[in-house]
Amino acid sequence: MDKKELEDSLKFLPRFDAQGLIPCITTSARSGKVLMLAYMNEEALKKSLETGEAHYWSRSRGELWHKGASSGHVQRIIEMRVDCDQDCVWISVDMDEEASCHTGRRSCFYRKVVKNEGGSPALEWVDEDLLFDPETVYKK
Repeated sequence: MDKKELEDSLKFLPRFDAQGLIPCITTSARSGKVLMLAYMNEEALKKSLETGEAHYWSRSRGELWHKGASSGHVQRIIEMRVDCDQDCVWISVDMDEEASCHTGRRSCFYRKVVKNEGGSPALEWVDEDLLFDPETVYKK
């Protein structure tokens, strides 16, 4: 695959890494805020395109993951984009209740990195509000 074909054509040529994955940034179609970062393998990307709902590859479980299948927080894809060299996907999604994080929060990015008094990195809450109780939603 040559650089010109990747960057200047209308051919969809997603480039998966050595593990067969491509990162996917997911944002809210309503607010534009980043909800999560996950990975897709070829099957997840294909299912996402076919169904219009986000599917990912769970690296921790080693299996295909239909976002919202167990929680009910399905992500309906409004738009999908690919970056310049086609090694990252960005999807804009709509959800009934915008709660994407398994911790019960709107976004997986609910803490920011700050410097503490000694100058070392520390975390600070940005959005600590729980939208659902993960213990109830993710019964095993």
